[in-house]
Amino acid sequence: MSDKPFGLSVIQGIDRFTEIFTTRLLILLVVPLVLANVAEVILRYAFHAPTIWALEVTTQTFGALFMLGSAYALMKGAHIRTDMFWDKFTPRTKGTIDTIAYICLFAPAMLILLYVSGKMAIYSYSIAERSSSGIWRVPLWPFRFVVPVATVLLLLQGISEALKSLHAWRTNSLLVEHEKMEI
Repeated sequence: MSDKPFGLSVIQGIDRFTEIFTTRLLILLVVPLVLANVAEVILRYAFHAPTIWALEVTTQTFGALFMLGSAYALMKGAHIRTDMFWDKFTPRTKGTIDTIAYICLFAPAMLILLYVSGKMAIYSYSIAERSSSGIWRVPLWPFRFVVPVATVLLLLQGISEALKSLHAWRTNSLLVEHEKMEI
């Protein structure tokens, strides 16, 4: 029997993809977010000429950042847990709970979200949906497609996390020790 954990190459591949692809995508989204906010502040306060577009750009890029960053947050262990109980569990217990949760709760929820959000994005594109929150009336379909893309990224990272949990369940040892995040 090999000392190499089951699915280690899959785990490493998915984690590397999440790390590289997601962080680069998020960096690209930060640029319009910052530029729109800076432009709005300068135009509004220095020239008394507020924009009609900055709020839409800010809302959509921040929403995209939030959704597309969820897979990265899952990989880093940044999602919410009840740590007062969780910290006392053995790696095997953690692995058991997480494996069952990923298979019975996470995967079905992500597949349903992917189906529903994909249908909504396609419909939004087909009717050329536009925002109704301002006079700029920016197209909404690109933003609608962010949801199924984020869902695919999250589902993919969920596979990696499920394999890590399965390893912990089988061996009573964790492949990855997440940083403790305190608020």
